[in-house]
Amino acid sequence: MFQLSEKQAQEIVDKMMMDIPYNINIMNHEGIIIGSGHKARVGTVHQGAVEALSTGQRVEVMEDGRYEKKGTNEPIVIGNTRVGVIGISGSPEEVRPFCNIVRTTVSLLIEQRNTLEHLASEASRKKALLEMLLDHQGAYSQKLRKEAAAYQIDLLLKTTVLYLKHVQPELDEAKLLFLHPSFQLDGDTWVILVQNRPDCSRLIAELMHNQPQLLLSSGRLEASIAEGYRQAKAALGVLLALRPAAQSIRYEDAEFLVKLSQSSLSDKPGTAIKLEDTADLLETLRSFINHNCSVSQTAEQLNIHRNTLQYRLKRIESITGKDPKNLLQLFELTHELLALYK
Repeated sequence: MFQLSEKQAQEIVDKMMMDIPYNINIMNHEGIIIGSGHKARVGTVHQGAVEALSTGQRVEVMEDGRYEKKGTNEPIVIGNTRVGVIGISGSPEEVRPFCNIVRTTVSLLIEQRNTLEHLASEASRKKALLEMLLDHQGAYSQKLRKEAAAYQIDLLLKTTVLYLKHVQPELDEAKLLFLHPSFQLDGDTWVILVQNRPDCSRLIAELMHNQPQLLLSSGRLEASIAEGYRQAKAALGVLLALRPAAQSIRYEDAEFLVKLSQSSLSDKPGTAIKLEDTADLLETLRSFINHNCSVSQTAEQLNIHRNTLQYRLKRIESITGKDPKNLLQLFELTHELLALYK
């Protein structure tokens, strides 16, 4: 059960008393004052609050007494739980409306915090489930199957994992994320689990519609979600490394390149990393690879003169020690480029 802190209660009192010309007290679920216009009273027990908490009813004091001031005390009830009391000193007839306003304000604040805590807890629980699924090997336990079922995931069904990067959640197309079990990895990166659906091409096309920045990769239809995720993430590495014209890639189409990226073919460190600080040369190398070493097509795609392209290719050779126009050396550069994103 969420409770206001003394700091929060005092801040509410201070702000409310700027507009309400009466002393305000906020008491916790034990009737102890945690916020007051008379700060010396913070930490003391308010008898009217104790009674209001006990009965669940408004308690009004009509005359000043030895231990209490006249005023109105309203219990704060969230759900069916009495979580505190609002008290305002003064003639009950005068302060009653103000007491209702302050009580409503505090109730809304508590309910908002409860909602935020619930959402944070749910997000944490969902993240923990995804981590278990991605780390799992072998048959799924009954317990894990039950936890996954709470998120509409049937672990007895085969699953295709979609890995999405640069998602724009404000677009209508992003709503498709929630038609299937989905998990947010970070701000613009998501994983979608598509179950018992051998062909996801239509869904992929719908997801990518009107999202020119979106990159998407898919694994095979697998019994293991962990394996499907490994495939999809590895395929996205190929997409990030080579930057072909397509925005999406399937693991089955990139399997050789994935395995190539994961192969240690040399004990020497790769030289393609030297191009990371020269964006134009990195873009040129990628375009040259994607256009099958065609000088004319590469120059056209980059919108540069053929002579400029030849100059860039020479620069790549001088920096890396490998000639992109030599097929075997270009293959080495391709491997090194893939390895940067494995």
